[in-house]
Amino acid sequence: MMRVLFAGSPQFAVIPLEAVCRKHAVCGVLTNPDRPAGRSRIVPTPVKRHAEQLKLRIYQPDRLDESFLKEIRALKPDILVVVAFGKIFKREFLEIFSEGGINLHPSLLPRFRGASPIPAAILAGESETGITVQRLSLKMDSGNILAVEKIPLTGGETSAFLYDKLFSIGAGLLISTLDAVKHDTVQERPQREEEATYCRIVKKDDGRINWNTDAVRIDRMVRAYNPWPRAFTTFNKLHLKILGGGVYPDSVNTSARENGLVLGVDKRYGILVNTGKGFFYINSLQLQSRKPLDWRSFLNGQKDFIGSLLGGNQ
Repeated sequence: MMRVLFAGSPQFAVIPLEAVCRKHAVCGVLTNPDRPAGRSRIVPTPVKRHAEQLKLRIYQPDRLDESFLKEIRALKPDILVVVAFGKIFKREFLEIFSEGGINLHPSLLPRFRGASPIPAAILAGESETGITVQRLSLKMDSGNILAVEKIPLTGGETSAFLYDKLFSIGAGLLISTLDAVKHDTVQERPQREEEATYCRIVKKDDGRINWNTDAVRIDRMVRAYNPWPRAFTTFNKLHLKILGGGVYPDSVNTSARENGLVLGVDKRYGILVNTGKGFFYINSLQLQSRKPLDWRSFLNGQKDFIGSLLGGNQ
C-alpha cells in the first residue's frame, strides 16, 4: 500500500478516486477551489464532495506556493495521482513524491495532448481512442507511457459516453499501474514527439453550427459537444440546441440548396436540414428557455419551423 496524494476535480475523476482509495492510503485530495454558480451559490467540485463523504483531507489552494508545499511534505506521500486537475506542476512540487507522479489521460498519447482529447477524437473521426497512464513531466502530457488501453469507435459515440467509459476503464488501469510502481515492475516507454498532436480548451462558441459545412462534420460536432457546450444554431433569432441527430442516409428530391434550410421530415429519422454537403437530420432539440424535446413534440409547438432558415442573424 502506498500513500497517495490524489489531484482531480470533475465528476469523471470520482470513480478513479474511489478505486485508489480501495487499494491505497489516500493521504490527501487536491482539487480546485469552490466556484460561484449563479448569484448566491458557491459550488464545490464533484471530487471535493466525494472526498468529504470518504472523510479525506482536502486541499484547495489558489496557488501551489511554498506554504502549501510544506503542508504536502508533512503528509509524506509516496506518489501523486492526477485525474483531470488542469494544472502543470512545477519541479519542486513533483520532487516531494518519492515515486514521482502519474496522470490518467483520455487519449492514445502522444495523440491529442491537451485539455479536450475526447471531443478532439470525435471531431477528427478517429476509428479508435483509449486511455493512457503516463508519468507526470514538466511539459504537458509528454511523460513516459506506463500503460494504455484502446477501444474502437463506431462513429456514434458522444463525449458524455466516452468520459464515463474511458475513466471507468482508467480506474482499473490506474490500480494496476500503481501496483507495478510499488513492486518496481512498471515498464516505461517514451512518447514519439514527432507523432504528437494537440487540442485546446473547448469554448462555448465552438458549438455554433456552420450549415455551410458538411453533414458529417455537423454530426461530429453534435456528439463531441455533448454534454458541453452543445452544438447550437439559431431559429427566429432564438438560441437552439441540437441535442441529437445524424447524417441522413437517403437522397432528397429538392432543388433548394440554401444551407441551413429546414426541408421537411422523415418519420424514421426526424427533421431534415440542408448542409454544405448532404443532409443532417435532427431528432432531439431544445429552444431557448424551453425544455428538451423530441422532434415530433418540437414541431407541434413550432408550426413555422419547416421551411425556416437556421443560423440566420446569429
